[in-house]
Amino acid sequence: MNWKSLIPLLHKEFLLEFRQRYALSGIVLYVFSMVFVVYIASIRVAPPVWNVLFWLILLFASINAVVKSFVQESGARQLYYYQLADPATLIFAKILYNSLLLLVLSVLAYGVYSLVAGNPVKDPGLFGLVLLLGSLGFSIAFTFIASIASKANNSATLMAILSFPVILPILLTLVRLSSVALRLIQDTAYTRDIWNLLAIDAILITLVFVLFPYIWKD
Repeated sequence: MNWKSLIPLLHKEFLLEFRQRYALSGIVLYVFSMVFVVYIASIRVAPPVWNVLFWLILLFASINAVVKSFVQESGARQLYYYQLADPATLIFAKILYNSLLLLVLSVLAYGVYSLVAGNPVKDPGLFGLVLLLGSLGFSIAFTFIASIASKANNSATLMAILSFPVILPILLTLVRLSSVALRLIQDTAYTRDIWNLLAIDAILITLVFVLFPYIWKD
C-alpha cells in the first residue's frame, strides 16, 4: 500500500462529495421523511419499534451514500486512477472516507430522529460504539459490493442481490447490540457480539484487499 497517495485520494473523495452532495441530500431525504411520518401520525414510538426504524433509516441512507463510490466514475476516470494509484490504497481510501461519512450521517440521523420520536437509549456509550461499528461495517461491505457491481451493466440490481447475504449478519448484530443499549434485553455477554462484529469486518476487509486488485484490473 502506498501511504503517500492516501491523503490525495481522500482529498479527492471529499472534493467530489462537496461538489455533488449525493450522500448528504440522501440522508436528509430519508431522515426527514421518516420524522415527518412519525410527526403526522402523532404516535409515541415504542423502544423496540424505535430501534428497528432507526437501523432501517441508516441502512437505506448507507446504500444511497456508498453506492456511488464506483458507479458514478466513468471508465476513463477509473483508467486514470489505475495508472496513478495502487489498488489497495484506492479501496482503503474509499472505505475510510465512507466510514467517516456514514459516522457523521449516523450521528445526524440519531439526533434528528430523537427530537421527534424520543430518545430511549439508556447506555449512550455503548450506543455510540454501535454507531461506530455499524458505520465501519456498512462502509466495508457496501464499498466492496459497489466495486463489483460497477463492472456489470445492471449495477443497481446486482448490488441489491449481493448486499443482502453480506449485510444481514452485520445488521442483525447491530440491532441486538443497540437493543442492549436501549435495555430492551439484558445481556451481560454483549462483548461477544462486539467481537463477532469486528470479526465480520476483519473477514470483509481481508477479502477486499485480496480480491479488489483483480476486480480493478478487469
